[in-house]
Amino acid sequence: MWTRSGGIFDYEKRKVRIIELTEQTQNPAFWDDPDKAQAIMKQLNHEKSLVEGWDKLDELRESINVYFEFQEMGEEVDAELEAEVKNLEKHLEEMELRNMLSGEDDHRDAIVTFNPGAGGTESQDWAEMLYRMYTRWANKNDFKVAVVDYQDGDVAGLKSATIEVQGDNAYGFLKAESGVHRLVRVSPFDSNARRHTSFCSVFVAPLIDDTIEVNINESEVELQRFHSSGAGGQNVNKVETGVRLVWEGELSDGSTERVVAECQQERSQLQNREKAMVLLKSRIYELEKEIKEAEKAKLEGSKSKNEWGSQIRSYVFDDQRVKDHRTNYETSDVDGVMDGDLDEFIKAYLLQDQDAEQV
Repeated sequence: MWTRSGGIFDYEKRKVRIIELTEQTQNPAFWDDPDKAQAIMKQLNHEKSLVEGWDKLDELRESINVYFEFQEMGEEVDAELEAEVKNLEKHLEEMELRNMLSGEDDHRDAIVTFNPGAGGTESQDWAEMLYRMYTRWANKNDFKVAVVDYQDGDVAGLKSATIEVQGDNAYGFLKAESGVHRLVRVSPFDSNARRHTSFCSVFVAPLIDDTIEVNINESEVELQRFHSSGAGGQNVNKVETGVRLVWEGELSDGSTERVVAECQQERSQLQNREKAMVLLKSRIYELEKEIKEAEKAKLEGSKSKNEWGSQIRSYVFDDQRVKDHRTNYETSDVDGVMDGDLDEFIKAYLLQDQDAEQV
């Protein structure tokens, strides 16, 4: 059993959980409720992947011990031993990171929404750059990406976009990315080559299923229809299949919120409406989670971990610097970051998050 920062990976407990979930799948009526069945299968696969990961660590440990024995016998295996030790360290780090994702929604798929700030073309171009960055990050980490909504910018970039990132712990990793992202660069759209500052908000929510109830008053939801277009559109500009749902209502803390969810992913208006409703409820659910986190932080006398609307990261292109203002982690590899190399930022956030919970 491995430990780190007080956290323990309970191997035996996870194996028992696998047996319990497997027994549920063997019930003849298991697939009578497909949504519930899929949720259980996701849990089962999650637990299996963790146990298999730690089994792999044991294999690497045994392999290293064998190389040590070869060394004692006078064999030249230094290079092989060094490579295996590095492999063990890398795999251990990955497992420790996954073990931090213990939140009730961390295992879920993620909904990521991009909304450029004021600034027209400059901000819309920045939003598209972030869209590309997260899509690349997802692909590098073997997550699937589905474009739910994409509205082209007036000249370049995008006006708004929503993607669904599907895979084990997608939300657990991407929750670190909710907030305002700030870009500083010499604008390619400025004929005088002046420095511009642009903002884009990224909102990440867990994709909820039937195991979570979000009750909203249907009379508070406005339905709008539009022609599908852009990167996610089907039947482009031919049929009015795109659906936009606008909800205005009161959250649990008494505040009034306006939440918008759009979908043009499906072929029919009905399917898009159903999907948009799931997205709408997912976003409301995330807002309620943030309220609870803020209340908990207030009671504990600590700062809220995730303050929506706060600037979380700056990307300064001409200085070759990307800095996260929550963790102070920074890198000069701007090109790598924009190409999806975000793991170190996410890791720093999760470590800080874990340390805050243990205080």
